[in-house]
Amino acid sequence: MTIALPEQFKTRMARFLQEDYPAFIESYKLPISGALRLNSLKIGVVDFLTLSPFTLKAIPWVSNGFYYSKDDHPGKHPYHDAGVYYMQEASAMAVGVLAQPKPGERVLDLCAAPGGKSTHLASQMAGQGLLVANEINGKRAKILSENVERMGIKNAVVMNETPEKLAEHFPAFFDRIVVDAPCSGEGMFKKEPQAIEQWSLANIDLCARRQKEILTEAVKLLKPGGTLIYSTCTFAPEENEGTISWLLQTYDYLKLIRPVEIAEFDHGHPEWVDGPAELKNAYRLWSHHLLGEGHFIAVLKDTRETGSENSSVHQRDKRDKNSKSKHLSRKSKQSQELATAVDYFEAFKTQILSDSSTIAHSGSFVDEAIDDSQSHFILFGDNLYLLPNDLSLDGLKVIRPGLHLGTLKKKRFEPAHALALSLQPSQVREKVMITSDVIIEKYLHGEVLQESDLLAEGIEDLSDGWQLVCYHNFPLGWGKYDNNQLKNHYPKGLRWL
Repeated sequence: MTIALPEQFKTRMARFLQEDYPAFIESYKLPISGALRLNSLKIGVVDFLTLSPFTLKAIPWVSNGFYYSKDDHPGKHPYHDAGVYYMQEASAMAVGVLAQPKPGERVLDLCAAPGGKSTHLASQMAGQGLLVANEINGKRAKILSENVERMGIKNAVVMNETPEKLAEHFPAFFDRIVVDAPCSGEGMFKKEPQAIEQWSLANIDLCARRQKEILTEAVKLLKPGGTLIYSTCTFAPEENEGTISWLLQTYDYLKLIRPVEIAEFDHGHPEWVDGPAELKNAYRLWSHHLLGEGHFIAVLKDTRETGSENSSVHQRDKRDKNSKSKHLSRKSKQSQELATAVDYFEAFKTQILSDSSTIAHSGSFVDEAIDDSQSHFILFGDNLYLLPNDLSLDGLKVIRPGLHLGTLKKKRFEPAHALALSLQPSQVREKVMITSDVIIEKYLHGEVLQESDLLAEGIEDLSDGWQLVCYHNFPLGWGKYDNNQLKNHYPKGLRWL
């Protein structure tokens, strides 16, 4: 592999790395290492390794992360469509590892597309708490939403907002915030050649200014006692140690911490920006020290006492009361529509899903009481969602307001693809279990499954109506059985060509 690196970039890196520079340059001759991270919401490591069709090698710093062989094509396997794993660059997985979100927390991924870090955070939250995944670019926000859906995440809201708008709406709200900031992309030159074309010192300075603007708003969103995780995929000190040095000087209650030591990860370099010794607590990932690309990660702890208030929080409380008042007024007008939608969903649950006592999972929709006074069910047009937290979304650009349960169509309920991917087969009474690669590929192509297909799998005596289609115990989507055929309801935009 030959990469034409900018001469000015090489001069800078030689100055920074000194005797380490030759090894750094040699690393550009190595091939890119493909990697995937298992979705712990769907399967554990031991279970996956017993059925994996791939040649896998463990990533040292990620318990459920693996390199795969260049002869494998996991992106073209039904397991990928079922959300069994997420294909993600190995170094990028370190952000989720160091973020350490806990079940029950309010977590924000501020610059979230395409979704690798958000889905990693969600898997660690185990379906409990609130994850807000935000992306300012509308097109990328839709991709983010699709990945959240594919991974079967129940407790996430996907937004398409500016950091400023979020800070206004959610001051001092989040326990943990990840800012994977837009950067000059030096660490991804091998993977993204366009980053080389766009590289310049002027762009580094522009990125550093933008990062400070984003962090200014991120700090407003952080609760006292919370944790802020900042990351980039660049080597530029101006965007890394320089930005964190500015952050520490501007907000003296933030402390840069190093929660874990990982052998493959280097320290920050305060000498590169004439910064405080505390910058050594940051993490640098180098392509000549590990099998992965370049990354920088800083974990900052808010040292203010938990529960300390400021004027912005009081303003939020006042605004929330006004918002709830408006919400109740609007809800009274929509209560009949919502009640009707929930009735249809309840009927669907009764027919398709197992008894709720056998599928109860902390925070899952089956445990939610259908009560107008405290319901988290919301109706967007004809679409019924389950909001993972009782929060106001008024005035915000929302792409996915929680778990999409389904759509009302001519006095009937049509279950959403997102609902299928969020379920476990044990939660569903009506299901079709397929093990044949040939037959599951017919389904993924959008074809009707004929009686002969079903009989080949030993499937007989299906009930008419909705069936959850599963591949090796992993839900893929819905089908509707009628007249000895399983009609295909796999979304057209996701079908294999």
